[in-house]
Amino acid sequence: MYRDKVNMPRKKEYIEEEVIEKAMNLFWLNGFENTSMQMLEKEMGINKFSIYSSFVNKNGVFLECVRIYNKKLDLVIDKLKNSTNGILGIKQYFYDFIDFTNISELGKGCLVTNTSNEIGNETDERVKEVLSNFMEDLKKVFIKSLSQDLNKEIAIIQEQADFLIISMFGLSSATRMFKKDQLNNYVENVFKNL
Repeated sequence: MYRDKVNMPRKKEYIEEEVIEKAMNLFWLNGFENTSMQMLEKEMGINKFSIYSSFVNKNGVFLECVRIYNKKLDLVIDKLKNSTNGILGIKQYFYDFIDFTNISELGKGCLVTNTSNEIGNETDERVKEVLSNFMEDLKKVFIKSLSQDLNKEIAIIQEQADFLIISMFGLSSATRMFKKDQLNNYVENVFKNL
C-alpha cells in the first residue's frame, strides 16, 4: 500500500491555463529576456519543479503563453478575416489592436512584437520560429483583405502587405509609449495613400 502511494504521479495543485495567463502577462510587460525563472515562479504561484514538470523550461512556458496570446488575439484577427471591407477592414484591425493592448493610458504592446524587439542570435530557434510564423500568418490575412480590391496587381498587394505588417510592428511597439490620439494619427497616416 505504501509503495503504491509513493509511485503514484503527483496531482497538479494548479490550473495550467491560469498560471500561463499570469506568465503571459509577465512576459508581455517585462519581455522575454527580462523575465527570469524566479519571476515566473513568483508570478505563477508555483515552484520551479512544477514549472519544469509541466513546461520543461522558460522557453516552454513562453511558447505556451504565445499559444494563449494567439487565442486572445484571434478574436480581433477573426473580425478582419470575416470582413469584406478590404483595406478599410485592415484599418479597423489597427484600431481594434490599439484597444486590445490598452491597459491604462498607455498600452502594453504586442507580446510577439515586444519579444521580437529583444531576441538575439542566442534565442532558442523554436521561439524565433513561433514569432516569425505569427507575423507571416498575419501578413497572409492582410494579403487576403487587400486582394478584395480586384483592380490591384499581385505585386502591389505584396508590397502593401509588407508595408502594413511593418507598420503594424511599429504600432505594436508604439502602443507602449504613446497616447491614443497619437496612435490614431499614426493609423490615419499609414492608410492615407493606400
